Amino acid sequence: MTTDRLLTVDEAAERLGTGVRYIRRLISERRIRYVKLGKHVRIADSVLTAFIEERTVEPIRGRRTGYGLVA
Repeated sequence: MTTDRLLTVDEAAERLGTGVRYIRRLISERRIRYVKLGKHVRIADSVLTAFIEERTVEPIRGRRTGYGLVA
């Protein structure tokens, strides 16, 4: 069994490249799992990885027809 590193809100914001307010909003809206340790809030590293994977948008691989042509 491996232990997941618990990140502070500041560390989670740095990992996602966002502000602390965004992370706190995710927590308050319960859009991300977190651990409450007394008055401290921690987010597991694997939770952030899953959050990133769930929101990753794959590119469209089809070729656009008529792109750049003027009628």
